[in-house]
Amino acid sequence: MRRTLESELKKWKDSPQRYPLLLRGARQVGKTYIIEQFGKSFESFEIVNFEAQPEAVACFETVKPIEIIQKLELLTKRPIRPKKTLLFLDEIQICPNAIIALRYFKETMPDLNVIGAGSLLEFALVEGQFSFPVGRVQFIYLHPLSFQEFLAASGDEKFLSALENCTPEDPLSPAIHSDLIRRCREYFIVGGMPAVASHFMTTHSLLEQSRIQDLLLATYRADFGKYATEAEQKYLRILFDGLPLQVGGQFKYSTIDPHIKSRELKAALEQLRMAGLVHPILSTSASGIPLAAQLKPNKFKPLFLDIGLVQRALQVDPEQMLSNPLSQIHRGALAEQFVGQELIAYGDCFRQDSLYFWEREKHSSSAEVDYVITVGQSIVPIEVKAGAQGHLKSLNQFMKEKKSEIGIRISEQPLFFKDQILSVPLYMIAQIPRLVRHLKTTQKEG
Repeated sequence: MRRTLESELKKWKDSPQRYPLLLRGARQVGKTYIIEQFGKSFESFEIVNFEAQPEAVACFETVKPIEIIQKLELLTKRPIRPKKTLLFLDEIQICPNAIIALRYFKETMPDLNVIGAGSLLEFALVEGQFSFPVGRVQFIYLHPLSFQEFLAASGDEKFLSALENCTPEDPLSPAIHSDLIRRCREYFIVGGMPAVASHFMTTHSLLEQSRIQDLLLATYRADFGKYATEAEQKYLRILFDGLPLQVGGQFKYSTIDPHIKSRELKAALEQLRMAGLVHPILSTSASGIPLAAQLKPNKFKPLFLDIGLVQRALQVDPEQMLSNPLSQIHRGALAEQFVGQELIAYGDCFRQDSLYFWEREKHSSSAEVDYVITVGQSIVPIEVKAGAQGHLKSLNQFMKEKKSEIGIRISEQPLFFKDQILSVPLYMIAQIPRLVRHLKTTQKEG
């Protein structure tokens, strides 16, 4: 399956100011696969997997690149050559010395292409057991397949060009709109985990994918022992199983288990975040840019790694996704998960962007907007709504208070713009920045 990140990797390869890369992301999102595919564009490709090849750790007892390469060549029995070889250090968190050595590759052997990755890399980066090579290594992030990548993998590239060019003045035809909503229903069930999506592309079965999703959920639970003590694992299991039930609402420790102290669950929540399994949607007053400057630190909504895993964990009947309004399933939680997952997927791959929501708390006049984003220097509120009759009271309240020029409603309705509200269909989240800029330009010209 082709991933959007591949184009960024190609730019990295051709850059004269190339830095060693650290590819970050949760387990099973396809990090090893994408580098293996990318490796085919080099004259030679060498993988060193520290989990499968523990003997490779000894090659990094020195930080001198020349000595490291000499030892690796003796180990692999193959030459590793600058400009010609891609050296991939997989499960690099097992060998902290390899992370330290990256800076010296940049300084003394800059022509060698080096990429590191690891499923639990985040834990190694914060343990503070070594001096991280700040300024000598570039991060890049990989997430589950976006909906656009899902379309491309399904052989529906024909839709992508149409999505990139349609506007509220010239929307997609009803037939294409209907087809894309149908594909959204499939994505709600399958999700963006590569193993699940690949199986679906082969079988076209919406039932068999559940077995792979169950396996992935079990794999994440089995990983707890790699980064938590035996005592901590109990809290991780309780939290991991309870989080899908809280998607779409503000997180409450007491809802997970009223008998467990919040400090125990707070530590477990941070571990799941570092493992990439949960992403907090932070509360902001949205009074200016950057949105992070107006945070309410104790309020957040949880976003799970993948919508397919959420629906499987919740045991949602796939038939519901095929026949009911998507924005109403499980109280709208799956639609909110989908939108958040999409916003992350289309963000800057060289940064770990945060997601935000807005809440107004006043007696008898509370309001909440599902997501708040920035497009250029504009703050744009987003509501995830069901159908044409979905109320937009909170969205309108936000726009009035913050003097927003454009608000966005995401639903199954076609693309249109009316009364400063841009109605965006679920399948067009990737196009939101372009559409907002288009409307601003049109308004200025008008």
